[in-house]
Amino acid sequence: MLGLWSSNSHTTKSQEGETKTMNQLTTKMKRHIKHKLKDEKPTIWIGKDGVTSQLLKEIEKQLEKKKMIKMRILKTALQNKSAAAIAATAAEQTGASLAEVRGHTFMLYKKHKK
Repeated sequence: MLGLWSSNSHTTKSQEGETKTMNQLTTKMKRHIKHKLKDEKPTIWIGKDGVTSQLLKEIEKQLEKKKMIKMRILKTALQNKSAAAIAATAAEQTGASLAEVRGHTFMLYKKHKK
């Protein structure tokens, strides 16, 4: 059970030469998150304004409370960016891991701090 919740943290180097650490979810963890959230309805909807500071605060608040959340992107938000790009932005700015993007819905996971 210990291996299920330990995320692999590794360092990557971008084209600009800056180094950043990313939390990668294992396949087993992704399956667990999908299973837990499959019957849940999205708790946050992203509208035409995209990922705003207020939205980021709400995402962080819910991640602190539940560890994993399901979010939905409305069609008006998809006119400028793709669903994967919006999901990646939300994950990066909150420090969460992106579990899955399926259509206009995506799932985020953030390990609780000890």
